[in-house]
Amino acid sequence: MKLFRKFRRKLLISGKVKNYLLYSLGEILLIVIGILIAWKINNLNEIKKNRIVEIKIYESLYNELHTNLNVLDSAIVRYTNSVLTLENSLNYIGVRNNALTVDTKDLIIQMKFRNTNLRDEALNSINNTNKFEFLENQSLKGLISEYPNEMNIFKNQESKIRNIVENRLKPIIEKNISLIDLLPKDDENYNQIRTFGQPSNYSDLLNNREYQNSVIDRLLQTQIQVSYAKKLRRKTETLAIKLKQELKG
Repeated sequence: MKLFRKFRRKLLISGKVKNYLLYSLGEILLIVIGILIAWKINNLNEIKKNRIVEIKIYESLYNELHTNLNVLDSAIVRYTNSVLTLENSLNYIGVRNNALTVDTKDLIIQMKFRNTNLRDEALNSINNTNKFEFLENQSLKGLISEYPNEMNIFKNQESKIRNIVENRLKPIIEKNISLIDLLPKDDENYNQIRTFGQPSNYSDLLNNREYQNSVIDRLLQTQIQVSYAKKLRRKTETLAIKLKQELKG
């Protein structure tokens, strides 16, 4: 810069005003070009940093969705089997105790319920922080923003089924069915309770309107959940495919 100043002073002293102005203009132009180049380099570095963050977000979400696909596959099988079990249990309405086998009794008092543990850590991290701003692909942003709603529909339906099992079916079954049935048949230590304890009454249970309504309600809600699970799986697969394409690109 000192060299440039000396050269400008020399031109000014020598009276070459025109050359001085041209030189000064050229110097300003060089400074502007230098600033623009520096800005461009800085901008490119910022874009590169953002892209690295974006890729990490996509990788984290892709791994989460891949896990959820397996979880949903299991849930679809589980809920489909539950529908069949509930349909079969309704076929025993009106049947007397002595006509029921051990397997049939187990079928009638089926209360097994398992939550579907879908992962949503990466998804929540994107939607609840500024990470969403790093995403450039508008199509992916749309799918990611819509996905939590689909997941909530599935979770809410699952809560309905759990409520039927825990707050409606379980009390009715416990009122009519004795846990004596679960004790070992060949163990003499339980002879007293088996002889004088209150026995199970499957006929009363099967003829109980509240039991029937609860089983039917669980059946209907489970059928709905199967369709929700399949829909959520399709959405999950679509989003996972889009993410994989973005990562490859």
